[in-house]
Amino acid sequence: MIRVDRDGGLWTVTIDRPDKANSLTEVMLEDLAEVFESAQEARAVILTGTGKVFSAGADLEAARAGLAVSPLWERLSTAVAALPGLSVAALNGTLAGGSMGMALACDIRIAVPGAKFFYPVMKLGFLPQPSDPGRMAALIGPARTRMVLMGGQKITTEEALTFGLIDRIVAPEALMDAAREICADTLAAKPEIAAAIKGMCR
Repeated sequence: MIRVDRDGGLWTVTIDRPDKANSLTEVMLEDLAEVFESAQEARAVILTGTGKVFSAGADLEAARAGLAVSPLWERLSTAVAALPGLSVAALNGTLAGGSMGMALACDIRIAVPGAKFFYPVMKLGFLPQPSDPGRMAALIGPARTRMVLMGGQKITTEEALTFGLIDRIVAPEALMDAAREICADTLAAKPEIAAAIKGMCR
């Protein structure tokens, strides 16, 4: 349910469980973490999903069994953030719950119209994963981060773009082409130059 397609230096990682809104089981979450930990050789990575939802976060049954507070979420986002190459989250739909972390850890986020963004962790009685609030605040500011995490607000695509949570809105049929176009210059550059520029942007 996690697909990895390699095309030279470009890796495309797809969450493929559309019948369950791409919600993640423990096995899927561990697979994602292992993929990103092994993607250090990739020049660029595109993270996306199938269907109309990017990911609803933890699978409900798995969440009740403890997945909602698993260290696997932090392991995954840490692996994404550590990639030396460019990472692009091509959000094919709504992004919810713990799956927010892997998208926040990407370098760039693009999304289709109509996608919503929410992280109802406090309402469910959990803390967010440790790095998520800081990464979100770096993008949209502390007050808007509190609005999402404490106010329970669902952010529309247009608001997400205005806030800086996403970087571009792209029509569904053009989403993957847009993601690949963003990666093109990085793929063509010397790896050490691309990695150095990424480091300078931190």
